[in-house]
Amino acid sequence: MTQPRKSWADMKLAVNELRNQLSGLGATIPSNITFRSLPNGRTRVYFLPNHMNSSEVPLLYTDISASDNSSSVSKRLHCPHLLEPNFSNNATASKLSREELLLVERKRQSLSWGITSYELHPSSGKIIFPLASNLFQCVDTGFSSSSLYPTEIRMNLPGAKLNPQICPSNPDLVAFINNQDIYVTHTITGNTQRLTFAHKNTGNIGDDPLSAGIPSYVIQEEFCRFQGFWWQGATNDDIYRIAYEEVDESEVKIHGFPSYLQNNGEVEEFRFPRAGTPNSRSTLKLVEFKVSGSCQIIDIRELEMVTPLSILFPWMEYLVRVGWTPESDFIWAQLLDRKQQHLELVLISVDYFVEVSALAASPASPASSPHSPPLSNTSPNHIHFIQNHQMVHTVCSQESKVWINVNNLIYFFPRTEANEVQFICVSEETGFRHLYLYTVPLAGVPNGIDEALDPSGYRQSNGSRVALTSGDWEVLGQQIWVNLEYGIVYFLGLREGPLEKHLYAVSLRNVGEIRLLTNPGHSYNVDFSEDCKFVVMSYSNIQKPPVCEVLKISHLNGSLEGVQLNSVGFLVEPRMAEGEFYFPDLHTYKISEGVTLHAMVFKPHNLQPGRKYPTVLHVYGGPEVQVVSNTFKGMRQLRLHMLAAQGYCVIAIDSRGSRHRGLNFEGHLRGRMGTVELKDQVEVLQWLADSLGFIDMNRVAILGWSYGGYLSLMGLAHYPHIFKIAIAGAPVTNWKLYDTGYTERYMDLPDDNVLGYRNGSVLEYVNKFPDEENRLLIIHGLIDENVHFLHTTQLINALVKVGKPYQLQVYPNERHSLRHMDASKHYETLLLSFLQNHL
Repeated sequence: MTQPRKSWADMKLAVNELRNQLSGLGATIPSNITFRSLPNGRTRVYFLPNHMNSSEVPLLYTDISASDNSSSVSKRLHCPHLLEPNFSNNATASKLSREELLLVERKRQSLSWGITSYELHPSSGKIIFPLASNLFQCVDTGFSSSSLYPTEIRMNLPGAKLNPQICPSNPDLVAFINNQDIYVTHTITGNTQRLTFAHKNTGNIGDDPLSAGIPSYVIQEEFCRFQGFWWQGATNDDIYRIAYEEVDESEVKIHGFPSYLQNNGEVEEFRFPRAGTPNSRSTLKLVEFKVSGSCQIIDIRELEMVTPLSILFPWMEYLVRVGWTPESDFIWAQLLDRKQQHLELVLISVDYFVEVSALAASPASPASSPHSPPLSNTSPNHIHFIQNHQMVHTVCSQESKVWINVNNLIYFFPRTEANEVQFICVSEETGFRHLYLYTVPLAGVPNGIDEALDPSGYRQSNGSRVALTSGDWEVLGQQIWVNLEYGIVYFLGLREGPLEKHLYAVSLRNVGEIRLLTNPGHSYNVDFSEDCKFVVMSYSNIQKPPVCEVLKISHLNGSLEGVQLNSVGFLVEPRMAEGEFYFPDLHTYKISEGVTLHAMVFKPHNLQPGRKYPTVLHVYGGPEVQVVSNTFKGMRQLRLHMLAAQGYCVIAIDSRGSRHRGLNFEGHLRGRMGTVELKDQVEVLQWLADSLGFIDMNRVAILGWSYGGYLSLMGLAHYPHIFKIAIAGAPVTNWKLYDTGYTERYMDLPDDNVLGYRNGSVLEYVNKFPDEENRLLIIHGLIDENVHFLHTTQLINALVKVGKPYQLQVYPNERHSLRHMDASKHYETLLLSFLQNHL
């Protein structure tokens, strides 16, 4: 029997009711977990609750005693508020600045008030966090049982204070970004000094291309690095140092769109490097200073490398990762070429940075390259030292014929030999990401002079390498944890299958010995304390909501088999889901080309035997994303649940090109995005229809956002007999309009892959779009700084020229994601209305 059609008002009411009904999906899974050792053997665990359903976020904690023992009875840990979210009404009443809103976009965070990030200095208990463009501080002594009351760090600085970092060796010092330069403040005296002077603050973006301590758009968006400065650790002198990245965007084209902050029609300008156009340029620098007896910041000096990275490594395009070695005498950096097929890990001695002035360098100076900075305040002895010592080393080099997936898996061991470094990093040379242990010599002959040394001070180091893991499965790229005492490395991986993340341990003493530490049938995320004595595990499966458990790690002996994980208690306890309809089903199918793919099906809530239902293929299909996994599908899949609750069958498929299946699987779409993904999607969709019996193949919609919006358009153009309608959110339509870092990684440069760019452009297929009305709905935020609205306007212009029908919904105040509740609800109402009326 046909269901009565609902009006817009009915749909709007249904959206509100469904949001309320589904708001309990999942659990309040903690994030931003940090650990701190307290007196009497206690460990304090700090965390933020999930804030998807909350506009005000507190900072919580729980204390664990070293004597806590596991129990067969589930124990809910006491988790009081350390910091309340509403401690300052004035702060929370303010609007987020443009810089803060853009950072929210880059980090894929939801809009929330309260404490959405924080910095902890473990030994002192100092806590710093940004809120409403200001910085706040407090000190947790570890003894008080009541909430702390933070105070604002008073500074006479307009503009947002971003990315605060506490000095590791002096918690009274906090560095932060303000107006695209680095500042430091002494939080006791309030003395605040500007450390860098890259940005002029002229108000004219065209005349002000330099910034310090802030990564470029591409580095944030496509390489997930949001920090642009790094404190040096403890040293033997009284000098504080910060390594930082200076970014020059003078060659990056400026674009604009109507301002969302004002109603006077002004244009918001931004720099965006489209595929094939110049990127920003990065320079690695140091700034150092001292603190006087009266706690004033004095003797500030800016230093540069004797020979810049761009000269030492002329192929370098991206500075993707930076940090300090444990001894703080070397900075390490990962450098990537433009095609993203060559990566080098380099060490740079602190002594290789010298003060710069306008004086010309001596002809004998190694910096006499026409592109190198002049040196001053550099003694002849210091220049001789630079010339005759190895100051810059390449300690690891990687090549790929596909592309290199940048990750965070790098760990330097404390040096036991002055002239040798040991570290762990990963490679995908076998087709799967695995861990390798490197041992690399640094020194030359005993007298310190190496005749083979390049005059610039650069040297390629050779050493040994041992594989710690291997096999046709992937080590995950978030983090590794090393227990130095027992020689054990902990990591997340997919050895049990691509649908479940598990915790493993590998021995450094018996290489190749790997042990699974978690239970198959669930998927895990973990956070370790620095000493690897405690771990917080969040885990779930497709039918069980997330649980968050704190466990203590003990060792019966020095072997992997002696590692024991003992439950201390739960931050989030196990519970049952509130309805069977919350559980999608997982399906596996081997396609005609012999490759196994995975799919997920949300059954319609009113499923009746023998009846076929309208179906929505929710597609992403691009690289870097996995949508099908054995994890609970909660609020992040709200709209999929919403569709199922309204009587639709909802399907998601990971076709070739998605992540976590190895480099070759993901590399299936290299150079041909948009032309191969849908074949897999359609084949699995047809198999599901044949197997399940309740999918109505005459009423299938394709729906997606971003890359999924792109494939939704391609689906309607190439498979109009399969997809009755397409709903494309924020779609890419022409890869020449998208950014360098993403597009060139997968498609190469436009001039080197002309055919691939042409075949992958939706604009090439506008004649194939249906002539029937109500089959295409395009949705886009007008101020989308990621997939620019220009993508949609070019498509519309092409559709108009050939007389094709379409519908368009614009959200003037939204960027790439719909961040505001009113826009989200409006989109959901529109989605349900469009599907009801036309599917």
